[in-house]
Amino acid sequence: MRREDFPILNEKVHERALVYLDNAATTQKPQVVIDAIVEAYSHWNANVHRGVHHLSQVATQKHEEAREKVAQLIHAQSSEEIIFTKGTTDSLNMLARSFGEAMVNDGDEIIVSQLEHHSNIVPWQMLCERKGAVLKVIPLRDDLTLDVEAFKGLLSEKTRLVSVAHVSNVLGIINPVEEIIRLAHEKGVAVCVDGAQSVPHLAMDVQQLDCDFLVFSAHKMYGPTGLGVLYGKKEWLDKLPPVEGGGEMIEHVSFEKTTYNVLPYKFEAGTPNYVGSYAFSKAIDYVQAIGLEEVAKYEHELAVYLEEQLVLLSNVRVYAAGQEKAGAVSFNVYKADGGLIHPFDVGVLLDRQGVAVRTGHHCAEPLIDYLGVPGTVRASVGLYNTKEDVDVFVAALKKAIMMLE
Repeated sequence: MRREDFPILNEKVHERALVYLDNAATTQKPQVVIDAIVEAYSHWNANVHRGVHHLSQVATQKHEEAREKVAQLIHAQSSEEIIFTKGTTDSLNMLARSFGEAMVNDGDEIIVSQLEHHSNIVPWQMLCERKGAVLKVIPLRDDLTLDVEAFKGLLSEKTRLVSVAHVSNVLGIINPVEEIIRLAHEKGVAVCVDGAQSVPHLAMDVQQLDCDFLVFSAHKMYGPTGLGVLYGKKEWLDKLPPVEGGGEMIEHVSFEKTTYNVLPYKFEAGTPNYVGSYAFSKAIDYVQAIGLEEVAKYEHELAVYLEEQLVLLSNVRVYAAGQEKAGAVSFNVYKADGGLIHPFDVGVLLDRQGVAVRTGHHCAEPLIDYLGVPGTVRASVGLYNTKEDVDVFVAALKKAIMMLE
């Protein structure tokens, strides 16, 4: 893969060549994405929609072409089904407010899983507190995969929505979302898929998957920060209310009554991040030029190699070892006497050797509590990583272990 396209990979960290293995948190940006941001502000910066002057027309065209590219990326039926947001967290909060306001009442139930990121827990908790609803949790089996049989038992006539991660941001496990969607739909229950960790690594077809909603972020797929997507089936978005009021999302405003704009604009109050959408379109172009299937295959092979090297270390415990994963591997290091070496200490010593990983609870405290540890060390790969990166990381980890034992 083309490491030379990513200028930050030439940086030195503590006088060492950077090995960046924190891609599940955010990916680095190719030069074409950086250039796109400069281009937008340098040549056609103007507020989009309704402007009659040339710059506004160009900006509008770029923004809407980006929406179309996102629709094509995930195989949405129409670009009307693509709502631009600030990120995955914003998308989930927006859905919780809109869906919750229209569809959830006292005693109703929302289902999430034990593996979820806080952004797919807290908005639903807040909804349940507002509406008197109940939050239910899909438990884990001993191998840290979701207990689908238990999920069947959680579904009831009171279930209104299931919201589940496609890929765990901590463990990298690919969850059986196809089966979860099928089982939920058999009961007439809508499903939201958190694709923050799957859209960057797996080919996504929302029509084949048949999810009702999908959320993800641009910055985890080599795009800019501050931009996300809420996909929803048109029949759902048509009947759900907007959650923010202001410019753009209106059709007509009077002091007596306001009517709302058509899709997707009724969910996009205010000035959108048109520079971000354009830059994200360039990230999509970049990945598609390599080939989504090629990227997925390469990253899978690299993640398998990473896990294999970690499993060989006797004092390292890899979580969910051997499970089908996408991108991320979490582990902890133990002393000879069985005592846990704090993941923060491991991360600091890796950083001193130029290796960037993520440590802590990864915004998934319920899962970390379930594992019975204060946190984990997470290494996560992207398309610019190599086996040499993994080898440098493993050598640095061995050195860190020697210093910490």
